[in-house]
Amino acid sequence: MRTTLFPRWAGGLLLALTAVFMLAPLVVVTLVSFSGSSVFNLPDGNWSLRWYRAMLRKDGLGDVLMLSLFVAAVSTLCALVLGTLCAIAIEHGRFRGREALLAFLVSPMLMPGLVVGVALLQALRYIGLQDVTTALLIGHVVITLPYVTRTVHASLALFDMRLIEAAQTLGLSRPRALLQVLVPALAPAFLTSGLFAFLASMDNYPISIFLTDARSRTLPIEILHYLEESPDPTIAAISACLILLAIVVLFIAERLVGMRRLAQF
Repeated sequence: MRTTLFPRWAGGLLLALTAVFMLAPLVVVTLVSFSGSSVFNLPDGNWSLRWYRAMLRKDGLGDVLMLSLFVAAVSTLCALVLGTLCAIAIEHGRFRGREALLAFLVSPMLMPGLVVGVALLQALRYIGLQDVTTALLIGHVVITLPYVTRTVHASLALFDMRLIEAAQTLGLSRPRALLQVLVPALAPAFLTSGLFAFLASMDNYPISIFLTDARSRTLPIEILHYLEESPDPTIAAISACLILLAIVVLFIAERLVGMRRLAQF
């Protein structure tokens, strides 16, 4: 009995310690954002919204936020379309090298961000692309595409395509059969991959730093600029808002998909 219960107890303890280790920095940053001190200190009983008000008064922060939201939304939409098409081609295509193609599409998740950023910078400079927004969109599609391709491909592997044929025998055209049968079955994969791709785009730093300039910067790059120019707990307030965004995204995914099914992807 002891040999059976001890591994469960040890596994639970290890899981708890891992969760504390990963969440502790987020908790500390959130607490610092409510401090009234001008330096990065934990609140000593003097709780304040001072740095959230200072965040709202930051010059140019609104434009930076809008650019980040635009790039994240558009790149996620493009990744959903391209990733779904790639997943369908890999899962149901009849050509050699499908596994190699899947590994290539997922490779940006495995490679260091700085390596991908330098490669994108050189490639875009070679073709003469100078527009920052377009460069950011291309770069963020590259880093969000693996989330969609991998998730949708995993969901497609569990889908029985004979259901499409059955729907066609009942009178539906193939486009309508795909729309009414395949799309609802893949909706959880679309939602999950889209949400995580959006967060990955919003929080990306190592690639965006190579594709921005002094006039057009994403939110993570602007946070680094604040850290260099005026390091105060306003940065903690901005970071706390990003943490809240991630929590909201996970809550929406849990309510619409369910945490158990979310973990399967």
